[in-house]
Amino acid sequence: MGQQEKVSTSLAGAVAEDISASLAPVDAELARRYPGDPGTRQPVHTVYVPGDAYDAGTIRSWGDQALAALDEHAPDAATLARVLGLPADLAEPVYTRVRAKLEREPVEDLRVDFEDGYHGRDEDADAARAARLVSEAYAGGTAAPYTGIRMKCMEAAVRDRGIRTTDVFLTGLTEHGGLPGGLVLTLPKVTYPEQVTAFVRLLEAFEKTHGLDAGRIGFEIQIETSQAILAADGTATVARMIGAAEGRATGLHYGTFDYSACLGVSAAHQASDHPAADHAKAIMQVAAAGTGVRVSDGSTNVLPVGGTERVHEAWRLHYGLTRRALARAYYQGWDMHPGHLPTRYAAVFAFYREGMEAAAARLAAYVARTEGDIMDEPATAKALSGYLLRGLDCGALDDAEVAGLTGLTRAELDAFARPRRGGLTATAR
Repeated sequence: MGQQEKVSTSLAGAVAEDISASLAPVDAELARRYPGDPGTRQPVHTVYVPGDAYDAGTIRSWGDQALAALDEHAPDAATLARVLGLPADLAEPVYTRVRAKLEREPVEDLRVDFEDGYHGRDEDADAARAARLVSEAYAGGTAAPYTGIRMKCMEAAVRDRGIRTTDVFLTGLTEHGGLPGGLVLTLPKVTYPEQVTAFVRLLEAFEKTHGLDAGRIGFEIQIETSQAILAADGTATVARMIGAAEGRATGLHYGTFDYSACLGVSAAHQASDHPAADHAKAIMQVAAAGTGVRVSDGSTNVLPVGGTERVHEAWRLHYGLTRRALARAYYQGWDMHPGHLPTRYAAVFAFYREGMEAAAARLAAYVARTEGDIMDEPATAKALSGYLLRGLDCGALDDAEVAGLTGLTRAELDAFARPRRGGLTATAR
């Protein structure tokens, strides 16, 4: 044992105490505004179905139509791999899991649409019917993990209608067994933070009326206008919108076509990989980082319908856009047609399976504090465990294979992915 070094200090303990006291408001603000990831499952997509078309068989119908598209246009793993450019070693496991997913859980997040996609004549009746059907689906175990509605926005022309539909739907849920755990509301075409505040007041009034816990009902903010990204005074509006939600915001959803049109992008170039879309989503991503609010990409309007060649072309486009979004940490998107489901899940499953072994090895090395080709930081360990957890949640990976590769339980992965502020430990909660 060597000689122990003498440790000396020059400052009185009161100095540190004074500094801590001066930063106490900042500490509280950090904890309030940046609580970190909520630790819940994030769906890989949101499916929109018009409120006048939604019925008890919608989810199963989407799954069956997607399976039929596979049977017709990619009846085996080799065909799908050739169309999408999947590596040979991923072809069979991805194809098998895609089919299983479409049979078991074809839709992860369903939004009954009473905004742009709605063309019914009796919105009250359709909203009440949607509430009943959603309640019955949850009671019967056939609901998507997440389900809710998109109402009309808070702009003057449609505000009263949006408020009433929200009221009818939520009231119907309470009358048919209560609000389900997977309830999600989407507020579209937000341009000013004050519109978010107004929606918060609406939800507060509903909660108070029905004796619900304050903050029980959260919602997503849909980013579809330029004013949602940059305000008239040059400030980043989306960050202010998150604050205006007073802790109720659960997601920021990019609206590909409305936002593109708002900026004057011609119809032929309105797509989720347009530079204007990349700029908007980058602002959304930075504003949401650390707040617990998730960011979702938009959709493609190129539908996989028609002959096999046309379907394959649309599948390649959708697969590529989905993979592009995943690489940019947009882990959710919109799917507008049952034919998009095969490529949504193929892209998601390939993304997680091709990186599973490397991520697991790096995380296991971090846990063991061993050196490999890459020396990882605690933040990277958090990202690695989050990657594996998302793969588990959607069905791309299995608990047993991840545990075998990492030596970690699901609870331990959760602890790494969602550490306490100020440090990362395998037992953090």
